Amino acid sequence: MGTLYLVRHGQASFGADDYDQLSERGHQQSERLGAYWRERGLRFDAVLCGTLRRHAQTFDGIAQGLGGAPEPLLLPGLNEYDSHALIAAIHPTPLPRPDTPELYRQHFRLLCDALALWMAGTISPAGMPGWDDFEGGVRAALDLVRRQHQGQNVLLVTSGGPIATAMGHVLSTPPEVTIALNMRIRNSAVTEFSVNPKRLMLQTFNTLPHLDQPEHAALVTHA
Repeated sequence: MGTLYLVRHGQASFGADDYDQLSERGHQQSERLGAYWRERGLRFDAVLCGTLRRHAQTFDGIAQGLGGAPEPLLLPGLNEYDSHALIAAIHPTPLPRPDTPELYRQHFRLLCDALALWMAGTISPAGMPGWDDFEGGVRAALDLVRRQHQGQNVLLVTSGGPIATAMGHVLSTPPEVTIALNMRIRNSAVTEFSVNPKRLMLQTFNTLPHLDQPEHAALVTHA
């Protein structure tokens, strides 16, 4: 039986003009994850990756820590939803930059509300696919792993939204649970599925084994 390792990207640049790049801490998280796996002798037979810059940078850090990894298959279906477009669909008035705790909480309250409406088909955020197409891109990646990589170790580098969507698909969770899972996924966290020809089965969710020592505590982040 194979194992699919889903990894959320390292810390990106939340609140910056360009979110889609890793912070210095995000690079450290990614390299540390690869080094952790190298120390335990884990190697990957295949890699799937979204096409966003933060996905590529996270994979590069993991590969550096591992000492090498297969060339990734790039899948746009593993890209994250556009949080700004979602929020704008329900709050068209521009919001201040979320640079205080209260503005940060407001951002994520609005995002959760917008996600629920998008998943229900009530809103169509500008420039985004519908929920069915977004979910379909994630399911296509999971089906590819199930069909082509039985008995192998597969790395999948993506974002919190696709990982939560994969969880929802495998566990048949209702939308509100999928959204709640999405909000809990930490940067560089690992979720594992066992792979067999018929189905995927959850092994672990949102773990940070590479950061569980005191010297790495400062590398634990959520956004």
